[in-house]
Amino acid sequence: MVENHKQWNEKLPFALLGYRTRVRTSTRETPYLLVYSTETIIPAEVEIPSLRIIQEVELSDTEWIRSLYEQLSLIDGKRMNVVCHGHFYQKRMFKAFNKRVKPRQFTPGQLVLKRIFPHQDEAKEKFSPNWQVPYMVHMVKRYYV
Repeated sequence: MVENHKQWNEKLPFALLGYRTRVRTSTRETPYLLVYSTETIIPAEVEIPSLRIIQEVELSDTEWIRSLYEQLSLIDGKRMNVVCHGHFYQKRMFKAFNKRVKPRQFTPGQLVLKRIFPHQDEAKEKFSPNWQVPYMVHMVKRYYV
């Protein structure tokens, strides 16, 4: 392994392998499985064959083709599960994000203050105001979820 932090490019393949082979919370699958429709074979399994590798090598052609066909038919089901789980995960995230949102109703003619966020140009000094001068509401648009 590399001891010097300046040689980060030699560590990058290991980091990518780790990233692509970890199970994601949002999909409950690894990115590698979703792209290549098979589990990863880590380099240690190639040099020192595991039971899975030994079994795959000793299959006959017809058995191998049948197992591939079964895997292909199962991958569609896995992808559908990932899509459904992703949809429910996004709904949970949406609900958690909007938990603290206080609904407010504005009417035309009402005065409102505009917040100045720290990344905006107006907020450069420590004691600068957090709000801009009042603005008047001219039109209200409804947003329905």
